[in-house]
This record gives sequence, structure tokens and C-alpha cells, in this order.
Amino acid sequence: QVQLQESGGGLVQAGDSLRLSCAASGRPFSNYHGAWFRRAPGNEREFLAVITSASISTKYADSVLGRFTISRDNAKNTMYLEMTNLKPEDTAIYYCAAKLFTRDWTKGEYDYWGQGTQVTVSS
Repeated sequence: QVQLQESGGGLVQAGDSLRLSCAASGRPFSNYHGAWFRRAPGNEREFLAVITSASISTKYADSVLGRFTISRDNAKNTMYLEMTNLKPEDTAIYYCAAKLFTRDWTKGEYDYWGQGTQVTVSS
């Protein structure tokens, strides 16, 4: 199975940009669709973006469309989330997730999760 580890979180100001990374190990990441989620204090986990195993397709939540960009480099077994024009309401723990490429990338649960990285946006 694949193991995931996020990095790149931190404290930024509103309007800043930040890039999160998700490093995969244990299995070739090219075998998995990848996604980003977040959980803000007191809120449910929120889907942000998904990218298919070969980077052919992506999908975004309306809340981040146009501000966040998901990408991946399978040669480096790494997935990214580029976040721009950050807002205080983007403050959350950000998680990457993965599921086998044979699964439906447009919906459904994910099998593998990272431990999360904190992003805090000050006003």
C-alpha cells in the first residue's frame, strides 16, 4: 500500500500563496488517483481537488476553483496543491489522499491518507 506525507503548510497572510506537497512512498504513485481535502476547526472534512493517476483530468470544489491548482509529478511520486490569494477562511489542516486508479475518480471514498499539514491564514 502507499504511504502519504504532506508538507509545506505554515502561517501566511491573506492574499499570500502557498504550495503544499504530498510525498508518496511504498508503491508507485502513478497507480493512484490523488486528492486534497481540508478540515477547519468545528467543520466537516471538505473535498478540494482531485487529479487522475496520469494527470489527464482534474476536478475542483467551487470554494477553491480559480485559486487552487492540483498537480502531480509521478516521476517524483509527489502531488502538489498550489494555493493563491489565500483567505482567513482557508485556515485548516490540509490532507492528501489516494485511491487505486481502477476506482472511480469522480466520487467515492479514499483508502490512503496523510497525517495532514496545518495552514493558517491571518487577516
